[in-house]
Amino acid sequence: MQRRWKATEAAKRVSKRDAELLSMSLAEARDALVDGKTTSKELVEASLRMIERTQPLYNHYISVQKEQSLKAADEFDQKRLKGHKVGRLAGVPIAVKDNFAVKDTPTTCASKMLQNFIAPYDATVVDRLKQQGGIMLGKTNMDEFAMGSDTIYSVNGPTINPWSTSEKKFVAGGSSGGSAVAVASHTCYGALGSDTGGSVRLPASFTGLVGLKPSYGRTSRYGLVAYGSSLDCPALFSKTVQDSAILLDVISGEDPLDSTSVPAPTETQFENNLKNVKDLRGVRVGIPSEYNVAELSDDIRQYWKDGANWLKSHGAELVEVSLPHTNLALSAYYIIAPAEASSNLARYDGVRYGHRTQEDCATIKDMITKSRTEGFGSEVQRRIIVGTFALSRKSYESYYKKALEIRRLVLNDFQAVFRSKENPSGVDVLLTPTAPSSAGELKNALEKTKQNPVDLYLTDVMTIPANMAGIPAMSVPYQLSTANLPIGLQLMANYFDEDTLFKVGSFLEKPWSRKSPAVPE
Repeated sequence: MQRRWKATEAAKRVSKRDAELLSMSLAEARDALVDGKTTSKELVEASLRMIERTQPLYNHYISVQKEQSLKAADEFDQKRLKGHKVGRLAGVPIAVKDNFAVKDTPTTCASKMLQNFIAPYDATVVDRLKQQGGIMLGKTNMDEFAMGSDTIYSVNGPTINPWSTSEKKFVAGGSSGGSAVAVASHTCYGALGSDTGGSVRLPASFTGLVGLKPSYGRTSRYGLVAYGSSLDCPALFSKTVQDSAILLDVISGEDPLDSTSVPAPTETQFENNLKNVKDLRGVRVGIPSEYNVAELSDDIRQYWKDGANWLKSHGAELVEVSLPHTNLALSAYYIIAPAEASSNLARYDGVRYGHRTQEDCATIKDMITKSRTEGFGSEVQRRIIVGTFALSRKSYESYYKKALEIRRLVLNDFQAVFRSKENPSGVDVLLTPTAPSSAGELKNALEKTKQNPVDLYLTDVMTIPANMAGIPAMSVPYQLSTANLPIGLQLMANYFDEDTLFKVGSFLEKPWSRKSPAVPE
């Protein structure tokens, strides 16, 4: 049986005080700061010690800003002593995926192409976290330019799932695996990730966390290095649904620097609204038949059924629904996303941006070709080639345009089942598995990259439809598999209805009881 945080011999090697501090949720840490039971500096120091302990095992951070984070913690503690407002996060340590700009900090996207780039400004979501008292500990590992599902396509090497054992190493999920492991291994209280096709929800499911992808436009993309601009979404990892609500309150809102950000219909009060939830009476939960695919593991299939019945026991009504174009979403996504990547990554040519080859080149064309060949890894090159082909004159009508048409059909499916003025009998939320299985073995994933890397794309089959439609979705940890690995269930709601996700998710997470992986020896 996998050991727990408070039950391990290894935990005794962590000071009792550190174990107490690091096992708290973000909400608990924030409240402890406000009540004077700890200081921001104490939390940061405990986090830094845990990073030092776990980094050789999990490879979850690319860079750690020790001096900067300690200085910021000191400043917040001084403000608190003087009676100044310290924001909603009050000095809580946070980690950031390495495709978000953090001022005066390396932003590499886990790529040789950007290995020497220092961001001159903060991404909007990073700035909002800082303004509300979030302390940036460091930048986390990821699949290169966010292209991957396991965090194995990184110039820094793969990130290891903290639920691994001495016998088996498991993938962390991707592309935001480093951020997921940073939270799951108790080095921080929340983390930023980006979700283009499931890159937050998959790692959350694999590591036993809450992973939230907000509605497209709810959170600003300014300062997020672009992969697929119409799909990318700044997203969040947390230990609990309440923590996720707190973080979304902080980072959401219209941004004049991002033309795709949308003004919220009402002022965001996700945490406050969650406090008033007593039961799920009146909530209609849709169970899409198309997600019951043959590839589902027995554990996933059983827990999906159990999760639905658990929600029913708290007052929810279960409704069978159909999303008939779900099976087309994966194929369409892997045309649209690479096409947008082909365009976005064209700027990295060794002249304007990024790595430049040191070889002598006869022409600028040769220099650009060699620079991009050296700077980009195999998976990024693969997706650029696919995207460029899809956008070519001969293929545009047959591939890219058809994919856009399928995207519209996927969105129509969701609009047809969600409750609205036009459809008062619709459902409020959809419940599905997050992934077809729990985390796979690292050695198997690495072998697939050599034999048939496209097989790894199937991991995203449950998560991609929400990105195609732009709706909010959240993975909530539910139970452990027979192999003792976390299993998450996915909730999807109508556009800009994150409140319903939090409401239903707060009940769905109760059987989990914040289980944690073993503290490393």
